[in-house]
Amino acid sequence: MSIIEIKNLTKSYGNARGIVDVNLNVEQGEIFGFIGPNGAGKSTAIRTLLGLIYPTSGSAAIFGKSCIEHPEVRKELGYLPSEVFYYDGMRVMDLLKYSDSFYKKDCTNRIKELAEIMDLDLKKKIDDLSFGNKKKVGIVQGLLHEPKLIILDEPTSGLDPLMQQKFFELIALENKKGATVFFSSHILGEVQKMCSRVAFIKEGKIIKLEKMSTLQENSYKRIRIEAKSGITKETFNLGGVSDFEIKGDSANFIFKGNINSILKKIAEIDLRNISIEEPDLEEIFMHYYAKEG
Repeated sequence: MSIIEIKNLTKSYGNARGIVDVNLNVEQGEIFGFIGPNGAGKSTAIRTLLGLIYPTSGSAAIFGKSCIEHPEVRKELGYLPSEVFYYDGMRVMDLLKYSDSFYKKDCTNRIKELAEIMDLDLKKKIDDLSFGNKKKVGIVQGLLHEPKLIILDEPTSGLDPLMQQKFFELIALENKKGATVFFSSHILGEVQKMCSRVAFIKEGKIIKLEKMSTLQENSYKRIRIEAKSGITKETFNLGGVSDFEIKGDSANFIFKGNINSILKKIAEIDLRNISIEEPDLEEIFMHYYAKEG
């Protein structure tokens, strides 16, 4: 069952680019990653999906319903925007109790539980909080009603590494309890920790949709060689070679394909040294980003 369905969703701002023909489906129980640099269109896509801004064309549905035509579906989701803004004079607990009032259940114990996990002082005033602690308020606010769908837009900005780890553990627990998670980030390493599938967005367009396991499979290798004599780029003029660099008698590149074909090429060289290892996901992403779109 698709929890999120986005079809040819476009949002333009006059001559300025927003998003263009975005198509995505997120299945029930999935943790789905939405990755791209700042300004790629991630937040615009999310806000249009949520009905916070109107699309120019196309459609978006959550639980089979448009948030614009059926705003009540938002009660079943938790949303953490990339930037959180609150009334400074309110205390944290007062704000969260106000949020609680929109749902037909008492979330007091849940608020205290989440605040303890995130090390959040419920007695403080909002204007006394650091940016990171305001982000914690947003996390608690988004999860206090135990939503069926959790939408996170750059959720870890402002959190220190320890809090980031606690946050990831919390989201994994919510997913284990049945929540579907849509996770937007410009940091591929974050998505790598959490997601089963990932979509890359570039300049408002989806350029790639992949299973995380496919991105990490053995077809990608980072190869470094050191030769006894000069190496030329022409030596490795075959498909699958990218990110090629030469420094003196050394070469460094990513290879995607049948490992035997590249080893035959390397066997023609008088080597001093060689290393073959898995590239990190960040390198694979940059390869996609440079080549696609």
